[in-house]
Amino acid sequence: MGRTFGNTLFSYSNCLETTFESGPRYRRRRNLALSEHILVNTLLMAFDLGGTFVFALSGATAGVKHRLDLFGVLVLSFAAGNSGGIVRDALIGAAPPVAISDWRYTAVSILAGLITFYWYRIINRLSSPVLVFDAAGLALFAVSGASKALAFGVGPVGAMLLGMLTGIGGGIVRDVLVRDIPTVLRTELYAVAALIGAAAVVIGRMLHVPSFAAALAGAVICFGLRFMAMRRGWQLPIARAPKQSDQ
Repeated sequence: MGRTFGNTLFSYSNCLETTFESGPRYRRRRNLALSEHILVNTLLMAFDLGGTFVFALSGATAGVKHRLDLFGVLVLSFAAGNSGGIVRDALIGAAPPVAISDWRYTAVSILAGLITFYWYRIINRLSSPVLVFDAAGLALFAVSGASKALAFGVGPVGAMLLGMLTGIGGGIVRDVLVRDIPTVLRTELYAVAALIGAAAVVIGRMLHVPSFAAALAGAVICFGLRFMAMRRGWQLPIARAPKQSDQ
C-alpha cells in the first residue's frame, strides 16, 4: 500500500507540474525567453553588419588614398570589413564563418567600397575619415565579438579577448595590404579601447543587465575612448631604443 500511495503521489505531482508548465505563467516565461533570444540575435546581426560597413568604408578609403583600382578597393573593403569576424568565428567553431555563408556581409562590403570609390569627395569631407570610421567599426565589432563569444559559451576572459580580436582584425589586415604599420601597433589607444568595450558587455551580462543596454554601453565606451584618444593623443608608453652611446 505504501508503494501504491507513493506512486499515486508521484503521478499527482507530475500532473501538477505538467499543468503548471503548460499554464499561462509558463507560456509567458517561454515567450519572454524567446523574445530575448530573438532580440539578442537581431542585435548581434545589426552590430556585425554595422561594423562590417564602417570598417569596409575605412578599407575602401585607404584603398582610394593609395590609388588602387576598383577591384583593389573592393578587395580592401571586404578584407577590412570581415577579417576580424572570420577569425572570431573560426576560433569559436562557428563554421563556415558568417561573413562567407551570409551574402549580406559581402553585399555590405561591396556597397561601402562602391560608395567610397565613386563618391570619395563626400566621404573625404569628414575630418580624418579613415580614423573615424575605424573607431566606429572598432566599437561595433568589439561589442558583437564579445556578445557572440558569450552566446557560444566562451568564458568571460575569452569573450573579452575575442571581442578585442574581432575589433582589431580588420584594421590590421587593411594596413598590411597597403603596406602600412598596423594602427594597433603605432597609434593612440586602440586595442585597449576594444578590450574595455568588450569588457563592458561581459560585465553587463554577469550583472544581468539587458543585452541591448550592455551592448550599447560597450559600443559608446569603446568609441568614446578611441575618439578621445585620437583627439587628445592618449597612448600607452612607447618603447625607446637606447642610443649608441648608451650601449
